[in-house]
Amino acid sequence: MKVLVYSIFGFDRPFLEKAAHGNHELVFTEQPLNESTVNLAKGFDAVSLFTSDEASEVILKKLYTFGVKYIALRSVGYDHVDLARAKSLAIKVANVPKYSPYAIAELAVALLLALNRKLVLGQTLMQNGDYRLDHLVGFDLHGKTIGIVGTGKIGAAFARVMHGFGCKILAFDIQENKELMKEIPISYVSIEDLCANSDVISVHYLLNETTYHLFNKTTFSQMKKGVVFINTARGGIVNSEDLLEAIENKTIAAAGLDVYEKEKPIFFQDHTNASVSDALFLKLRSYPNVIITGHQGFLTNEALEGIAHTTIANLNAWAYNGISENEVN
Repeated sequence: MKVLVYSIFGFDRPFLEKAAHGNHELVFTEQPLNESTVNLAKGFDAVSLFTSDEASEVILKKLYTFGVKYIALRSVGYDHVDLARAKSLAIKVANVPKYSPYAIAELAVALLLALNRKLVLGQTLMQNGDYRLDHLVGFDLHGKTIGIVGTGKIGAAFARVMHGFGCKILAFDIQENKELMKEIPISYVSIEDLCANSDVISVHYLLNETTYHLFNKTTFSQMKKGVVFINTARGGIVNSEDLLEAIENKTIAAAGLDVYEKEKPIFFQDHTNASVSDALFLKLRSYPNVIITGHQGFLTNEALEGIAHTTIANLNAWAYNGISENEVN
């Protein structure tokens, strides 16, 4: 199968090449899929997309006319693909439903610890020769209440780590994770109760129509004063303007973000010589009690290997029998 891999990076190309074992003709481009680059897909059987790519109705129609029959996503999420239009055009779409959940869960833990123990500020003071401790006071996680929104594989992995710290776990999800409940003490509550009673809130939900801007002015107003807020899921789950307001009015004492709802023009690119024009992002980034990482939660050897393996497995399944078990449309 001839496959055009959009939005390829130096960190993931070796894993894809190794996983393919020469079974497919992979052609790589650093450019993201959009209306300006869709013509690159002429003559290909399939395209492989990342979260920075766009597969809207207009683009899908062009892919169809070019003969593209398959879209292999290199991500769990698929909100950047118009699934209904793809289905109507008989373009099959498959995602990577699971890879190392520990990669993202552990980054969420790292963000929480870095914020709580003021590690970034501490290093800045250290480099400046200021060894005072006055501004570096944190709190014990042991005994605190952790609210986890979304208890799939990643949320469950985060819950286990927090249980290991001696925390009380509250959870919100449309479906309870029965296996997790057998392993550790965990209480499922409403989103309102979770917000009202959690010292830390960590988001691990998929983005869809029902979870878009789940965290907004209303939900932030229900939170305990001084909560730590972590989002390593999807940027669109959080209304960024309302988040900024909650930080400014000190409802949120600290925020750790691996995602941002308007991240596509910013993340995964070098802006060293080109300024970022997103005023909201720049303001969020400027706060000392906010840490933003550039959507790097998946960036471990184990996760990249898993993503590549499943991406190639989806292509193999289509090539050999026309059906992949990971199709989402």
